[in-house]
Amino acid sequence: MSSGATSLPRELVVEADGGSRGNPGPAGYGAVVLDPVSGEALVETAEYIGVATNNVAEYKGLVAGLRAARELAPDASVRVRMDSKLVVEQMSGRWKIKHPDMKPLAAEAARVFPAGRVTYEWIPRERNKHADRLANEAMDAGREGRRWQPSTSRAALDAGAARVVGDATAGAAKARAALAHAARSHAAQAAPDAAPAFGAAAPAGAAPATAAPAPAPASAPPPASAQAPVSVPAPAPAPAPEPAFSAAAEPSDVVAPAASATPSVGWGAPDLGAPATFVLLRHGETALTPQKRFSGSGGTDPELSPAGLRQAEAVAAALAARGTVQEIVSSPLLRCRQTALTIAERLGLDVRIEDGLRETDFGAWEGLTFAEVRERYPDDLDAWLASPKAAPPGGESFAAVSRRVAATRDRLTERHAGRTVLLVTHVTPIKTLVRLALGAPPEALFRMELSAASLSAVAYYRDGNASVRLLNDTSHLR
Repeated sequence: MSSGATSLPRELVVEADGGSRGNPGPAGYGAVVLDPVSGEALVETAEYIGVATNNVAEYKGLVAGLRAARELAPDASVRVRMDSKLVVEQMSGRWKIKHPDMKPLAAEAARVFPAGRVTYEWIPRERNKHADRLANEAMDAGREGRRWQPSTSRAALDAGAARVVGDATAGAAKARAALAHAARSHAAQAAPDAAPAFGAAAPAGAAPATAAPAPAPASAPPPASAQAPVSVPAPAPAPAPEPAFSAAAEPSDVVAPAASATPSVGWGAPDLGAPATFVLLRHGETALTPQKRFSGSGGTDPELSPAGLRQAEAVAAALAARGTVQEIVSSPLLRCRQTALTIAERLGLDVRIEDGLRETDFGAWEGLTFAEVRERYPDDLDAWLASPKAAPPGGESFAAVSRRVAATRDRLTERHAGRTVLLVTHVTPIKTLVRLALGAPPEALFRMELSAASLSAVAYYRDGNASVRLLNDTSHLR
């Protein structure tokens, strides 16, 4: 615990948070006592508490924050601000406390200050960054077998400066945007009647985090375990005569259109807060997957095969070990729901269904192989390969899928700002999200491989920028 104040106010603000990487899993809390006028951090405290749930960690953070405030000023009144609706409502007396692990913690918190001297306020997660960073520092320390030390904490700096969270490429892009904004502001002050120094705002899209090997030719699909390249081909090459289908069914490795323009920084400072991070999981295998048959949302809605069930268990174990997923959202199709529920049981989370994550409806082609479609629907197939606006007979075009997925992305990023969410979905939605994040042309989908039960990840910032962090990771299946 660290402190630094000589004249303390009669009122103090306590911000507290707690987290669990697994829920239950390795857990920690953080709390900070603030001067309500200057916003100065008077005391920081954090601790790794071993295996616990999110709610237990949040309550322990509250107790620690209140105790820190009492040590500073026993006679002060305290405003507690937390992003846990549960803790705020329970401590305010509006919700009953039923869980046996939380009753004694709530009673302990209520005893720190006399009744009536503490009030509670819910705040959005993005306004609780300081305490959140302290909790994560404590969990990181626990993972490394050491205690959190206030002398090494960067939580105050990180929360105040809104440090870029992400890979180096995305961070560099955002730093350049911030510098450009500062330069424009300086130029405007020096010569207010002059034209903007940099003209129109430049796009600020993010590049992928790592390079990947060159793609295999369209006529020779890579093996299922191969890592997918994310390089972008030269503009507007002619479509391949046959799509570079992944080695695992759902043949949607073809053109999909851009849904929106690359975000622009404009004249305002970019938002560098914690992103919404989507971990994108393709469902496990079905009986149709190894046969490379069209399997979308308009067919028989197959269940996971025994191999697919094993893959789902492997993903669940890997995600539990990482301990970063906070929520789970799934396509409504059975193979995704089965995969999501397997993981949810392991992580102790619920599954929310999102219709926008469903696979393309392949219409009359559902259940057929590419060769069978070529034989029965040659003209329709040629049109489909030539344009993202063409749809299979009775089915859905990739242009329509792209619009649907982009709208779903926007809803989810707004809802889950600053959180890590597992999206259990299909080939087309995942490739579309990755392509749009890269600002890549539709032809880029020919260069991506997505194996069954593979993991990808994209981070979305509030200023509209995105960073691709992972693509087609299958290491958990080996």
